[in-house]
Amino acid sequence: QLRLEQSGGGLVQPGGSLTLSCAAPGFRLDFYQIGWFRQAPGKEREGLLCMGANGGSTNYADSVKGRFNISRNNAGDTVFLQMNSLKPEDTAIYYCAADGRGFYCPAHVNLWVTAHEGQGTQVTVSS
Repeated sequence: QLRLEQSGGGLVQPGGSLTLSCAAPGFRLDFYQIGWFRQAPGKEREGLLCMGANGGSTNYADSVKGRFNISRNNAGDTVFLQMNSLKPEDTAIYYCAADGRGFYCPAHVNLWVTAHEGQGTQVTVSS
């Protein structure tokens, strides 16, 4: 059973950068669609980005396009969310997610249905 273990997060000033990690020991995440969601207090869950399996393309929410990126390590068992130019409205709990059904991510990441999710990690953007 795929288990996603998140790390990173914390407090960062506006305009700063932060990297979150999502590890799946014993699994190759490049065989899965992999991406990130977030949920801010009082708001609906928001799909941020989704990378297709086997080197497929990545789809982004407009709110993070050009600022957030996803990458994998060489072993393929960890993915990273690189967040740049952070804003106070990026404050939320961030969740990595994966799904092994199919190769392609939906064009609208909010429509992505996932079978596996990490435990979540808090990101706070504040001065």
